Amino acid sequence: MDGIALGRTSLSCTLLLWVFQVCSGAVTVTVSPKVEVIKGATAKLPCTYTVSTPSSNTIVEWYIEEQGTRKRVAFRSQGGDGKSDDGTPLTGRVTIEQDFTLTISSVVPSDELVFYCQVTAGPSGVNDAHTNLKVFFAPEKPELTRPSSQAIYVGEASSSEIGTCVTMNGHPQPRIIWFKNDQPIPEVKDTKANTYVIASVVKEASGLYTIKSTLYMQPTKDDKDSVFQCTVEYSMPGDNIKQEKSNSISINLYYPSEKATFSLLNTAPIKEGDTVTMKCETDGNPQPEFEFTKDKNSIKGDGGLLTLNHVKRTDAGMYKCNAIDFDNLDADLSGTINLAIHYIDPVSVNPSDPQVAMLGDSVEWQCKTKASATHTVQWKKGSEVLSQDGTLSINAISYDKAGVYMCVAAVPSVPGLTSHASVNLTIKGKPVIETPVAGEVGAEGDVTLKCVAYGFPAPQFTWKPSGKESVSVESNKVVSTVTLKATPEVIKDGVTCEVVNQYGKDSKIFPVTVNDNSSNRAGQHQGGSSGVVIAVVVCVLLLLLLVALIYMLNKTRRLPCSKKNSKDVPESEKVNNETSLIQKGPSPEQC
Repeated sequence: MDGIALGRTSLSCTLLLWVFQVCSGAVTVTVSPKVEVIKGATAKLPCTYTVSTPSSNTIVEWYIEEQGTRKRVAFRSQGGDGKSDDGTPLTGRVTIEQDFTLTISSVVPSDELVFYCQVTAGPSGVNDAHTNLKVFFAPEKPELTRPSSQAIYVGEASSSEIGTCVTMNGHPQPRIIWFKNDQPIPEVKDTKANTYVIASVVKEASGLYTIKSTLYMQPTKDDKDSVFQCTVEYSMPGDNIKQEKSNSISINLYYPSEKATFSLLNTAPIKEGDTVTMKCETDGNPQPEFEFTKDKNSIKGDGGLLTLNHVKRTDAGMYKCNAIDFDNLDADLSGTINLAIHYIDPVSVNPSDPQVAMLGDSVEWQCKTKASATHTVQWKKGSEVLSQDGTLSINAISYDKAGVYMCVAAVPSVPGLTSHASVNLTIKGKPVIETPVAGEVGAEGDVTLKCVAYGFPAPQFTWKPSGKESVSVESNKVVSTVTLKATPEVIKDGVTCEVVNQYGKDSKIFPVTVNDNSSNRAGQHQGGSSGVVIAVVVCVLLLLLLVALIYMLNKTRRLPCSKKNSKDVPESEKVNNETSLIQKGPSPEQC
């Protein structure tokens, strides 16, 4: 009874003390419920307080809670300096500001703790409040890999590994979500289920998390084209949930064949000389071995491809493909192709030798061929179609009918399937000159004329009058070009071109005309000549006037001297002196 009474007394004292503190205590502490920060950044944890009775010895202390016990990390007295404690996880990185805010630099994941701000205010008592520090760090992009065993078989009794997804260095712990064809796969952990996930979490020395998740499935044949992907989902400050996708993979799914397909890859009708490709495949994976035959004769292929190069008409016929899948021996895995090869025989022309006909005669050719389908036969000269029935007849042959004629055979239903042959027609006869074309006088007073003549053998040309001549052959024509002076006779009468061979001759007169530009130049030339003649005449007249003037001056000077001495000089000397004066003029001594 004494022990029970003592216990009751102690409990009563404790309750009374608590009631006293509650009723008389006047310390109120305020902190943020939660502070969020990115790893490596600086965290600030504010703390404020109020007291009913001011005290000069108020002190603020910050604590962390580790394994159920508190450890002080920093403190500051009212009006004093802030200090940090040694030997704590925050030593060297923590300070307490003048407003009692706790500042932590270079935050690491292990700083994610409960922090207590405790205020001791003398007679007002003691009180505290706690805040949670949350540290965040985005994980690396997830990487999705296939298992080392690439093949997955449909119908296996147990689930097969599809792939493993790994994301590293995240905080807080992220989550991996699996997707098939962009649809999320339920996260089932029961290994007895057809589809399940096995995940593992590793907390690195840095405090960051590495997540590994492996997907197992029992795939069906419908999954042969399925695409798998994983996504990491993680938290960031402000209740912000983010995701990042991995690379995608497909699975190498093995399943038995149920049917085979044998197809011709050529899209156009096949003709002789083409390359033909046929493909045999099944709806299973992997593809089985294939055998090819034609008329029960084995043909070598390349896997499921059968290629025939430069096919001939004899390659036409029934081809068969056959496959055996040991996972489904009951299936009929065969197919056939009836290969048709179009052809056209070389064109036969009768007569086939080059033909020589006289002017005015008639000629005829026959053109024939055979083909695998309906075909056409045309006779053409250049681009002009002359006949569509294989027969070409030319009556009353003229020189313009000479040349090369071609017989073209084609199968319209098979593009490019053609055959052709050509013959040459030469026409003999007397030469014929084309209608003359007038020549114009050039800048140098020359004229150039061109005489075009038909005839075989090639005719000889004669120009009247003659000039500088050149001869050329153009198709079935012979052309003679001459250049000569445009004399008045040429301009008046023209120039005659005469041609002759063993069968006769022909001649034509080519007129020559003077154009306006030539007339202007001739007028300018004549005007210039007249100017020169006038200048010469004027010069001669001026020279004669000068000679007459000199003579008159000499005669005027001589007469006075003659009268003075005429009585003293004999008659014979007068004659001699006059002659000398005419030749030399008067001397100074005579005047």
